[in-house]
Amino acid sequence: MHLLDLLSPARVRANAAVTGKKRLLEQLSKLLSEGGGEGERAIYDSLCGRERLGSTGLGHGVAIPHGRSARAAVAAGAFLRLSEPVDFGAPDGEPVDLVFALVVPEHYAQQHLLLLASLAEMFGDAAFRQQLRQASDSAALFALLSDWQAAHPAAA
Repeated sequence: MHLLDLLSPARVRANAAVTGKKRLLEQLSKLLSEGGGEGERAIYDSLCGRERLGSTGLGHGVAIPHGRSARAAVAAGAFLRLSEPVDFGAPDGEPVDLVFALVVPEHYAQQHLLLLASLAEMFGDAAFRQQLRQASDSAALFALLSDWQAAHPAAA
């Protein structure tokens, strides 16, 4: 499974407005629940449960909130570029403006880890992060994410 298998243009948003981490997780849960067979509340609870274990903020303004659910039928992802950064408890103390959320079925243990590794690789690239921040709209963001995947075919 590739990262793009998780996304649809409808789940990639530029300039999303949220007032804090809780509202961000709520918005992501809503996006992830569309067409995924998993209820919005269950996804929210999964994302929050993971955050209670420790922040999924990577640093450099990036967070990858993620969760596993026994009720999720398929893996799904959503990407938001925030209009204003929010505090996410990242290790470097920087607020977050680039967020890729992921929910996977409970049995996707190994695949879940591979997807997270691919996301960490993607967002570890400073030039790519800058391109995402400069993209004009949601379609441009989706194109950048697609282009990254095409340039890194070995990434899960």
